[in-house]
Amino acid sequence: MAPRGAIDDDAARGLRDDEADDKAKGWQALFECKPLLVLAACLGLFHLGNGAMLPLYGLAVVAAHKGEPASTVALTIVVAQAVMVVASIFAMRMAEARGHWLVLLINFIALPIRSLVAAAIITGWGVYPVQILDGAGASLSPAIGGAIAQAGGYRITFVILGAFALGSLGLWLGFRSLLRPACDHDAGAGAGMSPA
Repeated sequence: MAPRGAIDDDAARGLRDDEADDKAKGWQALFECKPLLVLAACLGLFHLGNGAMLPLYGLAVVAAHKGEPASTVALTIVVAQAVMVVASIFAMRMAEARGHWLVLLINFIALPIRSLVAAAIITGWGVYPVQILDGAGASLSPAIGGAIAQAGGYRITFVILGAFALGSLGLWLGFRSLLRPACDHDAGAGAGMSPA
């Protein structure tokens, strides 16, 4: 629903106004833009901790005989999706009013809290607080999480997955002076992040 004129195609492809050549930079743009590089590292760590949380929590509840497999998995998905619809509206409004930095900070804080809740409450009703704090997953996380769970159990796995997320939170806060200006709601159209 974004108006066509609101999108700067050149900026979205990594081109600057002063460049004569019409080729997008691709990976070069990532490595030239420090805020974008830090964001990529933060999101990578976040997804590493988050991706395995949902399937492993469902397995933990069922393994503890606290829930029936099909209904537990269905409930984990329904709760997370319902919360995401509402949360995305609030996140959009917050980003418009206060910039994207704070919205992402809140997300990075939610995952370590989620992992501690998951480690402490392996019951059928625990799906609600764990999935209310849910976000998107990644493919590497379930492989790592599954290996850790097999070796050390579910509780330690949730804590380790949360520790990955603490890495993203540490980077986000540590590079605050670099990231905040790039994330401000009035930082500019298009990519919104300038090379630094």
